[in-house]
Amino acid sequence: MDEKNRTRISKRLSLHLRHDPAAIGLTLDPAGWAEVDSLLACLSRHGVPVTRAELTEVVTHNAKRRFAFDDSGSRIRASQGHSVALDLGLTAATPPDTLYHGTATRFAAAIFAEGLRPMRRHAVHLSATAETARTVGARHGTPLVLHVDARAMAAAGHEFQVSANAVWLTASVPPEFLTTAG
Repeated sequence: MDEKNRTRISKRLSLHLRHDPAAIGLTLDPAGWAEVDSLLACLSRHGVPVTRAELTEVVTHNAKRRFAFDDSGSRIRASQGHSVALDLGLTAATPPDTLYHGTATRFAAAIFAEGLRPMRRHAVHLSATAETARTVGARHGTPLVLHVDARAMAAAGHEFQVSANAVWLTASVPPEFLTTAG
């Protein structure tokens, strides 16, 4: 499969496994899992036929590891980024001293006034590297990489989790824990 088709399928999976499963008649369990056979049937009924081999290729070759199969290979879910209510079953984790958040420079004033909020998602997404954050920020305009003092946040009682694809999650980041590269 070429990159264009992988991207097309990945975007459709993101839509339905993260945000709007009902649009294609898909049901997610409380932890966000969907039966693979059901997902494929729902996609096909809505004009997006995907084979099991294509689905496996998208999951396997997605550089951001956005999706995962369960141990049996019969269920699939998005690793994080959901706007639908569910519990991924992630446990609290001790973050590295510094984490990073990529955004666009046009949002800087609001972020430094209000901090980072999850917006339409369930958690704020943070990266372990500045490079990853820069890539994320570039999707939204001129990138701005924010440094998050995760060690100080954790010491102040803020909880962190890390998803299956190594995205760090937290409820919010107050502005006092944010700086830009010096």
